[in-house]
Amino acid sequence: MVQAFISVLLSILNRLPPSPTDLSEMLAEGTKESHDRAENCQFVKDFLRGRIQRELFKVGSLYFVYSALEEEIEKNKDHPHIAPIYFPTELHRHEALARDLEYFYGEDWESQVSTKPYVDRIHEVGEKDPVLLVAHSYTRYMGDLSGGQILKKVAQRALKLPPTGEGLNFYYFEGIHSHKSFKQLYRSRMNELELQTDTKERIIDESNRAFGFNMMVRQQYSLIMQRSCREVISTSAPTMLQKWVRENLFFFFFKREMNKYTNATLQTVPMNAF
Repeated sequence: MVQAFISVLLSILNRLPPSPTDLSEMLAEGTKESHDRAENCQFVKDFLRGRIQRELFKVGSLYFVYSALEEEIEKNKDHPHIAPIYFPTELHRHEALARDLEYFYGEDWESQVSTKPYVDRIHEVGEKDPVLLVAHSYTRYMGDLSGGQILKKVAQRALKLPPTGEGLNFYYFEGIHSHKSFKQLYRSRMNELELQTDTKERIIDESNRAFGFNMMVRQQYSLIMQRSCREVISTSAPTMLQKWVRENLFFFFFKREMNKYTNATLQTVPMNAF
């Protein structure tokens, strides 16, 4: 009986697909839950519906995140686990972000941005454990080359930005001719890194941590949206009240006069009948 059970169990296990061993596949599998949460957060839903404000580009901008990431990558460009995925011309974003922020806010934009915990973590791993930069690089750049291209079109339409690309430099990768081909190249370089299993698992953990930082930035976006909505309601409330009074004042006096001079009542007549 026991042998028969073991035989059936082994048969089932043999039919299961093997666990991924390539780093890119392990990252995709190991960060799936974090990725799904990030894709379904309120900010992304609002963004895809075109509910965007220029303020979000300033407060939640990732300029300092990319500056930190690219600074540490540059410092560690000869590291055996960083050199194969070192693509500064193709990927680095901080200069493009700076142009976008100057377009939106002028030359003093830099003093108005804060993503300190995220930045501090990138500097920490760059100094103490550079292999974990693979996780941050993968999380940011592969996302920018994928879903980021959808957000670019939404932002351009919602913010009525010029077709020449001002304000959207971040989304344009001038050194990459085919996003699909480059992503394949990048993943193959990652898979060629000589890493122990435990190191791969640490990279996956760090990538999930990076997703957490991204969620933190998006929560900043959501708070700005909520505050802006409250301000709109606060400033527009008197106007809305005046409009309501204008629309309903005639009905109020008409009903009063009708009750005064006739036996009719308008109690059962809906307001929108007038």
